Amino acid sequence: MEPITLTTDRLTLRPLTSADVDAVVAACQDPEIPRWTSVPSPYTREHASEFIERICGDGWREDSLYNLGVFTREGGLLVGSMGLLRLGQLAAPQLQAELGYWTAKEQRGKGYTAEAARAVCAWAFESLGVERIEWYAEAGNEGSRAVARKVGFVMEGTIRSKVVYQGTRRDAWAGSLLPSDWDRPTATPYLPYPA
Repeated sequence: MEPITLTTDRLTLRPLTSADVDAVVAACQDPEIPRWTSVPSPYTREHASEFIERICGDGWREDSLYNLGVFTREGGLLVGSMGLLRLGQLAAPQLQAELGYWTAKEQRGKGYTAEAARAVCAWAFESLGVERIEWYAEAGNEGSRAVARKVGFVMEGTIRSKVVYQGTRRDAWAGSLLPSDWDRPTATPYLPYPA
């Protein structure tokens, strides 16, 4: 798939380029990012280059992982990184994906990440035909969960032993977003279990 660019009122979401390496390295020096994500620590220029040039590029080429840098429209400051991982084959009946993100310390608390996530989820529903978007975060990551809730993800509970951090398995919180959560139609009917 060809990489895309999305815009919101305040943000531009676009593929990261080699010109963004320094900004990504600077953002990932914040210990909270590797604490709650799979970002390596200590984070180096080599990590950023590998992420931007190989991981992001391969994901788009293989139609499997869609990573976008999130930037302010005014000033072009790096807000964070957001990715949508295809689960299985989108051509298969599952049509599911997983949303992940990190936000630069200086940009937190401004609503940028939720704004960007809404744009990515809308694109996934409209352009990819995704029928379920999953979100996971290590239990205790209140910031990530707050963003997911603002976007409309329904919290589904705690998954035991889902995340490995520093060699220890930890529990994760899980949520999902369906097109119907946003009053959108879906190609496959959904029959929820009666409460």
